[in-house]
Amino acid sequence: MLDAEVAIVGAGAAGLSLAHRLSRTAPDSRAPSVVLVDAPPGPMRPPRRTWCYWEAGAGRFDAAVTATWRHLRVRPPAGPALDGDIAPLRYKMIRSDDFERLVDHDLAAAPAVRRLEATVEAVEDVSGGALVHVRDGDGRTRALRARWVFDSRPPGSLPAARTTLLQHFHGWFVRTARPVFDGRTADLMDFRTPQPADGLSFGYVLPVGRRDALVEYTEFSRRPLTADGYESAMRQYTEEVLRLGELRILSTETGVIPMTDAAIPRQVGASVFRIGAAGGATRPSTGYTFAGIQRQTGAVAAALRRGRTPVPPPAHSARSRAMDAVLLRALDSGRADGPALFSHLFAHVPMRRLLRFLDGRTRLHEDLAIGLHAPIGPMLRSALDLPTLPRRPFDGP
Repeated sequence: MLDAEVAIVGAGAAGLSLAHRLSRTAPDSRAPSVVLVDAPPGPMRPPRRTWCYWEAGAGRFDAAVTATWRHLRVRPPAGPALDGDIAPLRYKMIRSDDFERLVDHDLAAAPAVRRLEATVEAVEDVSGGALVHVRDGDGRTRALRARWVFDSRPPGSLPAARTTLLQHFHGWFVRTARPVFDGRTADLMDFRTPQPADGLSFGYVLPVGRRDALVEYTEFSRRPLTADGYESAMRQYTEEVLRLGELRILSTETGVIPMTDAAIPRQVGASVFRIGAAGGATRPSTGYTFAGIQRQTGAVAAALRRGRTPVPPPAHSARSRAMDAVLLRALDSGRADGPALFSHLFAHVPMRRLLRFLDGRTRLHEDLAIGLHAPIGPMLRSALDLPTLPRRPFDGP
C-alpha cells in the first residue's frame, strides 16, 4: 500500500500541469505529497501533440515553447486574407515532448512528487480518500491510497448532449526545398480547403522558420476521416492551395477533440475529480484546451494550499458555454455557413478582442457587440431550438 496526499492519474497536459503546480510552493509553505501515475509505453499513453494558446508577456512554460507569433492570419474561401496584430498577446506553440522535458526537469528537483509507471485499473472511493488500483509492468497489482485523486484519462464515452461535433485533424511537420513560409505570421484558419457536405474544414499553418512549419488539415464534423482521407486532404492542401513544392515530412500528428454542449462532470466521487479535457477544459466552440487546463489546475493547486476541497472549477463560464451551445447547434443543423461565419467575425472584430472572446475574457457588452456580427437569424433560431432538444448519447467513435 502506497500513500500520498494527492494522486494524479495520467501524465498528459493536465496531469503534468497539476504536478508542476503542486511541486512549486511558497518558501514558507509545504508541498503536498504527490504520486503521478503514468501509463507504460503503448496505446494507453497520450500520443505526441502540439498545443497552442495565447497570452500576454512571459508565461509559465515559455522554456518549452517552440515558436510564438504576434501576427495571425485568417483566409476566407475567396478574397483577400485577414491579418491581425494581437499585441500584447502572443500566440504560442508547445510540442508535448518539450513540455514533458521541462516538467520532468522541474519535478526532479521536487522530492514531494514521485512518478509511478503503471496501468490504472480502477479508482475507488473509500472512507477518508480514494484507492487507485494499478498494475505494473510485471503484472503485479498494488493499491495507492490518496486523500485526493485527479483523473485526466479520457472517459470511455461522452455524456449525453444536444449537439456533439468532432474536431478531427491530421498534420505534418514539413521542411520545404525552398523558403516559402513567413515566420512572423501564423495562419489560424484557412478556408480555401474543399468544404465537406456536413460541417466545415480549414487549414492551419504554424511556421517555425522560412522552410519549416506545422501544416494541418482540420474538420468540424460528426465523423473522422480514414487514414487515406487525411492523406488526400493534406496532399491537396499543401500542393494545390499552399503550393509548397517539394517537401519532406519530418513527423505527423493526428487527433480527435469532442466539441459538445454536454454537462461534463468534474467530481465523480467524494475524493475523486476529473481534470483536463476529461473535466471539461476544452472550449466547445474551438477545441482549444491548454489555457483551460492552466486555469483549472491553478485553481486546484490554490485550493489545496488553502486546505479547501479541491473541486476543479469550470474552465469556461456559463455564458461562454451557452454561446458555444448555440454555435454548435447552428453549425450542426446547417443553418450557419461555418467558413462565412468565422471569416465575417475576423473581418469585423479586432483580432485581439476576438481572441479574448474565444478565451472567455470579454464582458457581456463585448459579447453582445461581437454577436451582432454573427448571422442573427440562424443563431436566434438555434438558440430557440435548444430548450426543446433532448440530450442523447453520442453514437460516434
